[in-house]
Amino acid sequence: MNNRISIIYLALVLVQGLHSIEEYFGKLWEMLPIANWLTGLVSEDHHYGFLVVNIGLFVFGISTWFFIVRKGNPLASFILWFMIILEMTNGVGHTVWAIYSGQYTPGLITAPLLFIIAFYLMRIYLSEKIRTKKEVV
Repeated sequence: MNNRISIIYLALVLVQGLHSIEEYFGKLWEMLPIANWLTGLVSEDHHYGFLVVNIGLFVFGISTWFFIVRKGNPLASFILWFMIILEMTNGVGHTVWAIYSGQYTPGLITAPLLFIIAFYLMRIYLSEKIRTKKEVV
């Protein structure tokens, strides 16, 4: 795992933290049925559930960066793909939701950044995989 991938992954986690803050102030759990359902799995108090889910996601991201991605642990590939898929879906989902509703929706400002960084991480990661395969052959 090269240092560039590690830094991009960390940037993705940090932007996800900003995204969660934007969603928090917009009370996403009150506006989006899937967010309401997910936060309800954690607590009957959806506000509290939202905090638990999003703080958990942030802690997961930072800890996987520190202990797995940064160190090139064999689990890094799985973690990278998990976050790439999650954040690209997140970025597209918020954008489509805003277009469909015809108005600002919580998370819309940071959603395109999540998509762009996740897409860039995917490109860099795939090019690194291709490069290292060529070096082995």
